[in-house]
Amino acid sequence: MIISFNGQEGSGKSTISLMVAKKLGFSHYYMGQIFRDMAKEKGMTLPEFRKICDADPSFDKKVDDYLVQLSKEQEKFVIESRTAWHFIPQSLKIYLKVDSRVAAKRIFKGLSEKNNRGNEDKNLDTVENIQKSILQRRKEDNERYFSLYGIHQDEEKNYDFVLDTTNLNVDEVFEKIAGIIEKYLKK
Repeated sequence: MIISFNGQEGSGKSTISLMVAKKLGFSHYYMGQIFRDMAKEKGMTLPEFRKICDADPSFDKKVDDYLVQLSKEQEKFVIESRTAWHFIPQSLKIYLKVDSRVAAKRIFKGLSEKNNRGNEDKNLDTVENIQKSILQRRKEDNERYFSLYGIHQDEEKNYDFVLDTTNLNVDEVFEKIAGIIEKYLKK
């Protein structure tokens, strides 16, 4: 079983996908970290690197090839990726969405507690700036993936299960996702 997660920033997809992988004893892959590492190697912030990727699709191709190869080599893993639903269509495809203001508050809290994403945009210093950044990134991601693949990565019809996490805490989200996976396994 392969489970692919996508979702809006601040929806809880990283936290939940890690929890699911741990519960199932599956490997966990986070494609966003690959992009962050590529940006870091080039001495760039993530927004700077995204602009390079817009002009040079070879970076996306590298990650996409990795996704496809992974799905050929392993049968059980959890992956967090904007495009895994597209490149691994046999996966259980889960999408988490959230109100942008709630997302901004969650991200701000996370950045305040620990900054493990040092090459992020340096203007993420207020909830308002984070919310603007989220909305801008959603727009840019949608344009990028449409121009590369002709897909809308945030269209709910692309997923087996969509959950709005706006009014849910982590435990509630995990409980709902675990229930969906349990039903899926019984098929």
